[in-house]
Amino acid sequence: MTSPTIKKETKNKIRVEFERTPLLERLKAKFINLYTVKKVVWYLFRFLLLLGISYVILFPFFTKISSSFMSPEDFVDVTVRLIPRNPTLDTYKAVITDNKYFEALLNTFLLSLSCGLIQMFICCFVGYGFAKFKFKFNNLLFMLVIFTMVVPHATLQLSLFMEFRYFDVLGIVNFLGGGVIDSVKILESTSINMINTNAPLYILSFTGLGFKNGLFIFLMRQFYRGIPDELEESAYLDGSGVFRTFFSIIIPLSVTMMITVFMFAFCWQWTDNFYTELFYTTSGDLLLPDIIKVPKSLDTNYAGQALYTSAIRNTCGILILVPLIVLYLFGQRYIVQGIERSGITG
Repeated sequence: MTSPTIKKETKNKIRVEFERTPLLERLKAKFINLYTVKKVVWYLFRFLLLLGISYVILFPFFTKISSSFMSPEDFVDVTVRLIPRNPTLDTYKAVITDNKYFEALLNTFLLSLSCGLIQMFICCFVGYGFAKFKFKFNNLLFMLVIFTMVVPHATLQLSLFMEFRYFDVLGIVNFLGGGVIDSVKILESTSINMINTNAPLYILSFTGLGFKNGLFIFLMRQFYRGIPDELEESAYLDGSGVFRTFFSIIIPLSVTMMITVFMFAFCWQWTDNFYTELFYTTSGDLLLPDIIKVPKSLDTNYAGQALYTSAIRNTCGILILVPLIVLYLFGQRYIVQGIERSGITG
């Protein structure tokens, strides 16, 4: 008798004995054991933990969204918690019409798009230089780039304002005007006032000094360090220069990372109120942070005015965040891929 035949008969005997065992005993043997109990307890503990964390994180969003649909009567009704008794869209209509939401949306979109594209390309150039070129004080300069991520922006507030209020690169404007900077009057006449314009944000983006640009340069540098040097060396052997190699080989490989940086820059500029409040003092384009106020048609006095005012401001915040949520839904996979390919873990 061959070995395969013995194995087949053994399997048949085991199957017959298993089928003769009562169903209840089979279920007990399969599920009622220490391993299964530990597994079930672990699953329940993990489920309850995630449920509790989700509740803590999502509950404020539920309350803000729910209050945005409440009428003024619901805020003085003690029986109303999350579900409005008299749902209405009056708050959204007032914010959109009275606060000029769509005008602010267009202006903010154009500004964020311009700054995002500029910062994306500038950070690509700078990150590529730090990653692939060896020059004197390379590490020191990169440490200074990282240091910009640590310095609070509030400490630079006055210097930034004065720089763009009396803008003059190396005194060139003053020299051409024939003036001498010895008083505020002469300083105003021999400098360029860029306050209440988009020029300061564009200049900061072009020079790699925009909001969070240190982080973007760090991400691009880490990504470019992962690209093999052999690709560039083979391009150089074929006669390509540095710029041609960068635009024809490196840029196509870094599209995912560039989209990630663009989305970060776009989102931070979209919700920025530090630079907008700093550079827009009296007039300028209407931006989304400017619509966070109570519309004139809803500015009334009654018992629940404080709660209603808070709900109106929350509604303004929801209208500001909705475009970013839509952008994230379409670009989330690029963000995940970009972070993975940048080499940042933990």
